[in-house]
Amino acid sequence: MERVGDYMIFEEILSRLPTKKLLSLKENSIVVDDIVAGNLKEDTSKTVTFPYDVEPSFLSIIGSFNGLILLFIKRSYNELVLWNPTTRRFKLISDDHFSRYFGRHNDTGGMYFDEHNDLKVLHINCYWDVVTARVYSRHNDSWIKLNFLNGTQLGSNFYSWSPGIYSDKKIYFMVSNYWIPPGERNIVVFDVISETFSILRFPEHMEVNPCQGHFLTISNKLHVIVVQYVGELIADLVKYEHDEWIKVFSFNRARIVHHMETQETTNIIQNNKWLITSIWGDTVEVVLCNDSFNYIQHVDNYNGPKGALFLETIVSPFD
Repeated sequence: MERVGDYMIFEEILSRLPTKKLLSLKENSIVVDDIVAGNLKEDTSKTVTFPYDVEPSFLSIIGSFNGLILLFIKRSYNELVLWNPTTRRFKLISDDHFSRYFGRHNDTGGMYFDEHNDLKVLHINCYWDVVTARVYSRHNDSWIKLNFLNGTQLGSNFYSWSPGIYSDKKIYFMVSNYWIPPGERNIVVFDVISETFSILRFPEHMEVNPCQGHFLTISNKLHVIVVQYVGELIADLVKYEHDEWIKVFSFNRARIVHHMETQETTNIIQNNKWLITSIWGDTVEVVLCNDSFNYIQHVDNYNGPKGALFLETIVSPFD
């Protein structure tokens, strides 16, 4: 009886926790599934309606944070939208600055709460070799421009930026240049308290070229799936802890998913398989098993091709 009681208490605790969801951009619809223990739960799919009449192919997910999804609408005039898929509430936050063309590798961003509990949106645009960083305040309903790093060329068309991922009061971006040998990789860090930028060194696992990295957070700690081409395709999971990069494990199998397969497989998490993407467009499938599955099931934040994890909350895009 005691074990039954413990199980009931455990179930009650789980019921109080925010439910992890997977938002997937299908060809003609947007679907939300439950994520349980790091895997997609069968028969939980629900179609949700986006607040604007736009095809999912014209949407680009920049990231998720505390139940909110940040999306770009790519059309003749570009728009940036904060959306809570659970409550269906949304807010258009773009201004005249967004009249410039949005490119997959040119715009990125992230979300955070500042020390005054004001929800803010960081937007980074690269245009004509210049990086423009701006922050939107939900409380003030306005944008301000920030200073970016001096003496860098990260705004060049040769560089590609990943979506931002939040971890421990910082937002991390992967910024890479593979056009000019031997290649260059950078991790740009945005401190949400000081609202300043810095560069973080790469783990040694990423010193091989060509090499790609994909951010995620597990148990609220920053991790990177590192994909390398060294005669064969190798995928490692490394975590950032105490200012050090630590290798957690290597995935047993990793393969490049061909374009036609990506059209058919729209869930980035399913059947113990995860789809990850480089910021240059290659889609890679990794298979979870045994220890890797037990570890990665505690994923908090993950943004992949045509999909992203989010928490079921009632956080509003409005103040």
